[in-house]
Amino acid sequence: MTGQISSGIELMFAGMGIVFVFLTMLVVAINMMSALVQRYFPDPSLKIRSVPSGIDKSTVAAITAAVHQYRNKHH
Repeated sequence: MTGQISSGIELMFAGMGIVFVFLTMLVVAINMMSALVQRYFPDPSLKIRSVPSGIDKSTVAAITAAVHQYRNKHH
């Protein structure tokens, strides 16, 4: 009986190890693919657009600085 329990525990740890290794490889692969896609196919909605003439340039500068600071803090 103890032989079956010990082999069951070994099988459980082997299965958990295989699942852990697979999920780790999956996370690494997804992160690499994400980096490649962002590098070679950047999001066109993030391109800088021209500023309408009705907005003050200091306001645009303040917004740009805030967005830049937010992106640096959260990336």
